[in-house]
Amino acid sequence: MSIMNIFTQDAFSVMRLTDALRDISYVPSRIGQMGLFQTTSIDTLDIAIEKDKAQNRILVQASPRGGPGQTFGRNQRSMRMLKVPHFQVDDAIYADEVQQVRAFGEEIAVERLQGKIADRAAEASQFFALTEEYHRINILKTGRLLDADGSVLFDYFSEFGEAQAAEIDFDLDNATPAEGVFRKKCASVIRQMAGILDGIPYVGVMALCGDAFFDDLIAHKEVRETYKGYADASTLRNAYVNAGTSGIYGSFEFGGITWANYRGGDNVGVDTNRCHLFPMGVPGLFRTVYGPADYIETVNTPGQRLYGKQWEMQNGKGVNLEFQMNALHYCTRPRVLIPGKRT
Repeated sequence: MSIMNIFTQDAFSVMRLTDALRDISYVPSRIGQMGLFQTTSIDTLDIAIEKDKAQNRILVQASPRGGPGQTFGRNQRSMRMLKVPHFQVDDAIYADEVQQVRAFGEEIAVERLQGKIADRAAEASQFFALTEEYHRINILKTGRLLDADGSVLFDYFSEFGEAQAAEIDFDLDNATPAEGVFRKKCASVIRQMAGILDGIPYVGVMALCGDAFFDDLIAHKEVRETYKGYADASTLRNAYVNAGTSGIYGSFEFGGITWANYRGGDNVGVDTNRCHLFPMGVPGLFRTVYGPADYIETVNTPGQRLYGKQWEMQNGKGVNLEFQMNALHYCTRPRVLIPGKRT
């Protein structure tokens, strides 16, 4: 049996390769583990987002009985079309890499090749996991979907006609802060967030912090005084690293805000002197949609997170491999993304 016949086994179909990708354990990611982005599969290449801009509320003036009343306008609706970006990694397995399978039966040969492809799929899945985390953290930081080179794919402030809030200076390097000033800033953030959301429900506010910001935050006089003498003081002592979470950096609550030290790496992270605040529990605030692959087999089918495909090289020297993701991450109300700085 030839190598090329082995590669045409059903074990190497688009469906089987895609399943293999799905079974891989992906790179741990803080945003992904939080479940912040609600995921949806679509069978098209773009999505339409309709925004209903509510008019300003008015006080109703008294009017004569039997006469005309006060009038008010209608809400204004706007539609935005967003195209799902395509991300692809190309690879190959050459004949020399699998020549030993010639001496074995078909089942052994297929198993050997599946193992090699699974190794390549595992590597590709790490690339895509890192890419997703990069996209999501940059949306939280800037309200923009950035490509790998830093170029802007979508600016959601522009798309939805909104402006980002001014950066908040928490003045954490102040050696002699005024009594209660930091707690007042926390309260101000919560009031600001509630005002931006208006009547939209939310369950709390979270801040993803860089290292220097988080270190000064834990060392801040108000924070330490609050936790002293309480049973939950261990929360502050253990805030640097959460045990049992693969080394993910810690978090704690103060002033009605959950402060989390974001562990970055590989060009994905938070500036050491900054934090990024956003509300938790807002319905449909952060979304991810997966579109179908650009294969005949997947036309008009619900998109999956990752796809894999193989086909024989024309010169007969091996098999081409392709792994792809068609994903759009977005924030429907980017005005709630509030940046902060240490000093």
